[in-house]
Amino acid sequence: MSPHEARLPAPALPEGALVDPIESRYRSLTPKSAAVQLRATRVMPGGDTRSSVFHPPYSLTIARAAGSRVWDVDGNEYIDLNNNYTALVHGHAYPPIVKAAREAMEHGSTWSAKNLYQVELAELIVDRIASVDAVRFANSSTEAALLALAIARAATGRRKILMARWGFHGQHEAFNDAYFRGRQDPWPDTFVAEFGDAATFAAVLEEHGDEIAAVFLEPIMGSAGVVTAPREFFTDVQAACAKAGALFVLDEATVQRLSPGGCQAILDIQPDLTMLGKVIGGGFLVGGVGGRLDVMDIVDASRHVLNLSGTFAGNPVTMAAGIASVTDLTLERTRVMARHLAVIDRAIAAAAAEQGLRYSSRTAGSLLNVYFSETPPEANQLRTDGEIVRAFHLAALTHGVFIAPRALINTSSVLTEQDTQLATEKLRAAVADAAAAARPASHG
Repeated sequence: MSPHEARLPAPALPEGALVDPIESRYRSLTPKSAAVQLRATRVMPGGDTRSSVFHPPYSLTIARAAGSRVWDVDGNEYIDLNNNYTALVHGHAYPPIVKAAREAMEHGSTWSAKNLYQVELAELIVDRIASVDAVRFANSSTEAALLALAIARAATGRRKILMARWGFHGQHEAFNDAYFRGRQDPWPDTFVAEFGDAATFAAVLEEHGDEIAAVFLEPIMGSAGVVTAPREFFTDVQAACAKAGALFVLDEATVQRLSPGGCQAILDIQPDLTMLGKVIGGGFLVGGVGGRLDVMDIVDASRHVLNLSGTFAGNPVTMAAGIASVTDLTLERTRVMARHLAVIDRAIAAAAAEQGLRYSSRTAGSLLNVYFSETPPEANQLRTDGEIVRAFHLAALTHGVFIAPRALINTSSVLTEQDTQLATEKLRAAVADAAAAARPASHG
């Protein structure tokens, strides 16, 4: 975590206070995206397939992307500090990935048998992640969660799970309420405890341990706002799992980008199962679960214990792209991405101070979540700076920086020092615009 406090506090803003002039400028720059939005709403609910990309007044329509840049249908160019919500660790159309995927595709896109790329990617993952003896591939991180859940239930003969409040493990209903609403016992088969507080996990396991198949945890809660916890939290929860006979599942889908061996290598922990995604697909649809051989053997089809499959799981195009992506995620590249991220964080903090805005942030390696509040909230779902964050996000777009609506920022391995410097200048201007929009509202 890297909190920064500015000199002068800005008051809370009324709903809708920052619509103009930033939104007006956004609309003037993106009329073709607005037209696509109208067209899309006729055939897709809300005009999109992904809720996470929605933001008022409408999201951009991107026409093409390369390296650290994306271009929308109006021809506007953006430095991409979103990278498809951290998935594109090597940016867009990364030449080694394009080459690998193209060569694989020329020999066919999928078939109902193994392919050599699948085996090689599994070997790379097993070689890099100490806790993983074997891997099963899937088509998304949500599928990875379902696969891990099925393995845990088969291994333990139990049905229920325990997870962190505000944690995110994909779209299945067993996980969703704890993320979106933070509810206690959000689903009949789900218990909830407090991230960072091992005693709350131990208490649930003490009372309900004979019902719980697995504990699911992110090493860093990304969607909740890059929320971290000390190593002792994870080791204490893992010990409580072992005592209760439950599996300990670590969800690395987002944070594997922080280290060649995953975030678990940084924390020096070895879970029973590891959920994988994003990085291992090189920008193609992917998910996966790895773990100890005695646990993973449950999905060995020859044993007829748990037969799980997926038509496109482990397809050669994704696997070839994943090999290139994983191979090029080196320790040095993770360090460079983190350095660029730190420069961006400091620049936004300085701009906020100059404008008299509150500022704080959470960072972890190449991940940053920005807050215009004195301290970050427990989770993004509880933040109180929504209006000024909306203004900052739209202002960033008008200045040519593509970030997530919740002010999540991440860097890629293809981002250069020059890119970073230009991005900081643009983001400083975005902070100034957001502050200027806030001032009339504060005197209204």
